Amino acid sequence: MLWNVFLNLLLFSPNIAMHFPQKRSKILMNKVREMFYFGYDNYMSHAFPMDELNPHDCNGRGPDYDNPSNININDVLGNFSLGLVDSLDTLAIMGDEQYFKNAIQYVINTVSFDQECTVQVFESTIRMLGSLLSAHLIITEWTDVFNITLDDYDNELLSLAHDLGVRLLPAFENSDEMPLPRVNLRHGKSELFSDHTCTAGVGTLILEFKMLGRLVGDPVFEMVAERAMDKLWDLKDSKTGLIGNVYNTKSASWEDPMSGIGAGIDSYFEYLLKSFILFGNEKDLSRFSDYYDSIVKYMKRYSINDDSLSDYDNPFYFANVNMKTGKLQNHWIDSLSAAFIGVQILHGDLEAAILHHALFYGLWLKYDALPERYNWHLKKCEYALYPLRPEFVEATYLLFQATRHPFYLFVGEKIYDSLQTYNKAKCGYATLNSVISKKQEDRMESFFLSETCKYLYLLFDLDNPLNKRSDFIFTTEGHLMRISKFAREKMTIFEPQNSRSLNISHLYSCETFPKHRQMIPPFSDEFWGNLVNFIDLKV
Repeated sequence: MLWNVFLNLLLFSPNIAMHFPQKRSKILMNKVREMFYFGYDNYMSHAFPMDELNPHDCNGRGPDYDNPSNININDVLGNFSLGLVDSLDTLAIMGDEQYFKNAIQYVINTVSFDQECTVQVFESTIRMLGSLLSAHLIITEWTDVFNITLDDYDNELLSLAHDLGVRLLPAFENSDEMPLPRVNLRHGKSELFSDHTCTAGVGTLILEFKMLGRLVGDPVFEMVAERAMDKLWDLKDSKTGLIGNVYNTKSASWEDPMSGIGAGIDSYFEYLLKSFILFGNEKDLSRFSDYYDSIVKYMKRYSINDDSLSDYDNPFYFANVNMKTGKLQNHWIDSLSAAFIGVQILHGDLEAAILHHALFYGLWLKYDALPERYNWHLKKCEYALYPLRPEFVEATYLLFQATRHPFYLFVGEKIYDSLQTYNKAKCGYATLNSVISKKQEDRMESFFLSETCKYLYLLFDLDNPLNKRSDFIFTTEGHLMRISKFAREKMTIFEPQNSRSLNISHLYSCETFPKHRQMIPPFSDEFWGNLVNFIDLKV
């Protein structure tokens, strides 16, 4: 009741002063730390060395060997202690040196990729490969930030990353230059469900593969990832500039021509922009800019069909459209599309990111979670699952970093309260089978520890070293990469690009967001009222 009273005052009264005490941030930081360790310690006690924790049964989950077609499980779980590996840099970011060192030792002693498992290249790259690279660099190269060293460390994490990378390479042995979606970690190329792949699965390898190639001095990793990116670019529609969702690797044609910013495509756009930021390849920036223009032109829709309304008063969303015509394909948006808010921030489209975020915040208020799919036409869930996804939390954190607006701390507190109330289980945090009934499902995916908790912690840890720097970016799984001379100048295959210094500090400076706007809600009364009506939010 008190929250609703405050929310009405906060969101419907633009003249009300906003303030979030630093003491309150610290309390919430510690509460999020406790949330993380409740999940992590229970994983280590009840599930390790298996891949995931079942938070109801308090035991571990691994690949479904009895049912190879169960790709919901087998794409992700490879009997390689996923829950531990994916959490490594979260431990470092939280400043827990001994926990981090212990975790590294567990990885070195137990993790092996010589497994009779068929896994998805995309998931293994972003969750396992990215985390191993980040943890290796924390120990060896980023001691000025984390001040963590292991005296007896002999590049074991990099060796594991290299071994995994080599085992993923057979996916690229495909005649049309599009990598196959899955490999068998022991035997290589796999024909299991290999006839189609999604755009994100092809276009979200470049950061990890390129960094691996440079660290081990092998140009092959960079070459295959660049070739896949070039192939995707060639497959976009020449009229609209849009790209489809699912590509058939057998027929070499689009199986699903739906274009959007959510599931199946989302991180492709993210990696084009971040590839430019990290490696300085201007080709990637040019391609991203073209896509961004096409997305705004064909996908952006307003909730009210009234040209007299200002953009700042009319809530918008990005619709799913046909890649060839730009015409509406369906009436839903998905939770993964919240990740595009972070892309908008990095692109410098801050005002649009603020208004876009408000849509997902409204949905969070409506359900205390984000459903996998929400039908904006019928104003109801189309797929009510919430698997503890981090995208909305990440967007909230990044908007706070970009604006320093206390509103986003209030949003973060609401997220924390919802997770504590509806997702906490006996031995961890559980997926919501339905955001409506709040019935739980016995699964805690690794990204809850590697991303959801990490971004929520960083939101409230105002003095965290990462929050005072502008030379780090996060991969799509929340693992760290550093913008450096090494990344930008050490080209292993291609002609050296212009390695000019890229200053992105303005993206994280509160000076670019007027200080007087930090004292009032970041959007107008009229905008919020129209949004409330658009999603049928009962405030």
